Amino acid sequence: MTSAPMTQDELKTLVGRAALDYVVRGEIVGVGTGSTVNKFIDALATIKDQIRGAVSSSVASTERLQALGIPVFDSNAVDELAVYIDGADEIDGQGHMVKGGGAALTREKIVAAQSRSFVCIADVSKRVHALGAFPVPVEVIPMAAQRLVRQFAAKGGQAALRMKDGAPLVTDNGQHILDVRGLRITDPLAFETEVNQWPGVVTVGVFAHQKAQVCLLATPEGVQTLKYA
Repeated sequence: MTSAPMTQDELKTLVGRAALDYVVRGEIVGVGTGSTVNKFIDALATIKDQIRGAVSSSVASTERLQALGIPVFDSNAVDELAVYIDGADEIDGQGHMVKGGGAALTREKIVAAQSRSFVCIADVSKRVHALGAFPVPVEVIPMAAQRLVRQFAAKGGQAALRMKDGAPLVTDNGQHILDVRGLRITDPLAFETEVNQWPGVVTVGVFAHQKAQVCLLATPEGVQTLKYA
């Protein structure tokens, strides 16, 4: 008799627990945002007495960490983090990612840049050959939004403001998000570099300069560990 396949929620729990192996005891850990990271935060609470605390990439994660009794530090109060643990909307074979489905991409990129290593936790559905099937989030200054829509159209992308409750979603930083469909990103480094230079772009949700060094990928057979040079 074979057991039933694990649900996506069970896979997220599995990989969230596996990430504890990468937490450096006695230090402050960088913590991302999203449903998979929430499973990691819950697991982190079981070893909270072994770490100094966390630097968080969003208000939502900060609230969850604090509710579980994990101290949260301002990023400016910490020089460097040993590891940043976060999910991804897509990850390719080199560790490049698309992130920002949870609207926290700017703070996620800041904490990733502050960390010596990035450990991505994801389920197998997030692994892709080329980035772009998931709409690429771009945090933008509101007055630039429509010009940036036209700029993405020139690259073959269809950009639209992310909405919430009938109005443009407002990020933790007070900005808006464009979700860009129709892209196939074959050179993530070049794409990230170019779009980040466009006036009005705060952050593009391609993580190539701050790519993952390790991906813990939850599969029906268990957690696979993928390492990138």
